[in-house]
Amino acid sequence: MLFVIHALDRPGGLDARLANYDAHKAFLSDTSALNVKIVMSGPLVDDDGARMIGSLFVVEAADRATVERFNAADPFHAAGIWDRITITGFIRRQS
Repeated sequence: MLFVIHALDRPGGLDARLANYDAHKAFLSDTSALNVKIVMSGPLVDDDGARMIGSLFVVEAADRATVERFNAADPFHAAGIWDRITITGFIRRQS
C-alpha cells in the first residue's frame, strides 16, 4: 500500500535540518531493513522556493505501523526537526 508522509519543520528548524542532512540522506539510501520502499521524496519549500520548510515522502509499505516505524527512525525525526507529521494512505490515480 502507498502512504504519504507530510512533515512540516518546527519554526527555526532550518539550521538543525542542514546539520542533520547527511545522516538523513544516508538513512534514506537503504530502507529495506525497515520494509519500506521510497517511491518519491523531497523537501517542501516556501512559496518562493528558496527555503526548505518540511519533507514529503510517498512510500510503499505493508501497513501504517511500518511507515510509523520508518518515520520514527529517520534522523530528522530523532533531531526534532519536524513539528507536525501526517501519515495518510494514498491511492495513485496517475503517475
